[in-house]
Amino acid sequence: MGLDKAEALKQIDPDRHVVIAGPTASGKSALALAIAEAQGGTIVNADAMQIWSCWQVLTARPDAEDEAAAPHALYGHVDPGQSYSVGDWLREIAALEGRMIIVGGTGLYLTALTQGLAHIPPVPPEIRARGDDWLAQGGLADMVAALDAPTRAKIDVNNPARVQRAWEVLTATGRGIADWQKDTPPPLLSRDAAQRVVLVSDKDWLSGRIKRRFQKMWSGGAVEEVEAMLPDWDDRAQWTQAIGAAEIAACLRGEIDSETAGKRAIIATRQYAKTQRIWFRGKMKDWDRLHCGPAG
Repeated sequence: MGLDKAEALKQIDPDRHVVIAGPTASGKSALALAIAEAQGGTIVNADAMQIWSCWQVLTARPDAEDEAAAPHALYGHVDPGQSYSVGDWLREIAALEGRMIIVGGTGLYLTALTQGLAHIPPVPPEIRARGDDWLAQGGLADMVAALDAPTRAKIDVNNPARVQRAWEVLTATGRGIADWQKDTPPPLLSRDAAQRVVLVSDKDWLSGRIKRRFQKMWSGGAVEEVEAMLPDWDDRAQWTQAIGAAEIAACLRGEIDSETAGKRAIIATRQYAKTQRIWFRGKMKDWDRLHCGPAG
């Protein structure tokens, strides 16, 4: 069984905003919808892949039936080819009115919302292009070495996107990300303003849900979504980073068969869920915990 939504609702304060975090496929969106229907509020997306207009099935974005049942915001509102950052997301959150039920699994979004985000100046496109080229040529280790020591000690140096972002900021501003983060302003949502909830579950239960959900996506339109975007495909674009997108694209190009594509996508999703759980344990220690899946 999944989350007992009736029991969970008893623990949700109807007089505050709600922020719901949890790994992929854990039932976050279903809980958010139950809260909105029972208590009112707008469901607000906190998933960095569900912002893209091209992905609905592939990212398990709320469907038309869900959107008709309660107000939704910041879903599928960014077209491929645009750039979009956590700062953009926070600005859009700040413009919303009324009670919000913010739900998603992008740890950076949720941490920025509840802990604050340093205001780092935009990086010029030419510096970003240099970083793209450097990484494409296998320059990750050299890029890590080029970082300032405090930033290098703070970020995940095995994550190319994080390393490139840190290098871009240092190159563009002359200050490392760690230095910028010392000037982080107060969070948009304080502890008093919002109840913060993390969904936790048994790893094996979640692993089974991930497999079943991807199989349903595959047969339910995800392949067609990727096929429609192949003419504009760019492996380095933000929108192509949706889990499963690269594997399905490789299958459509004839590079791998469908069975291999499915297995790789499921493995990638499970690895992402592990990364999410690590983030939540490290960054959200004081959040309320709600258990989903079988007891024990």
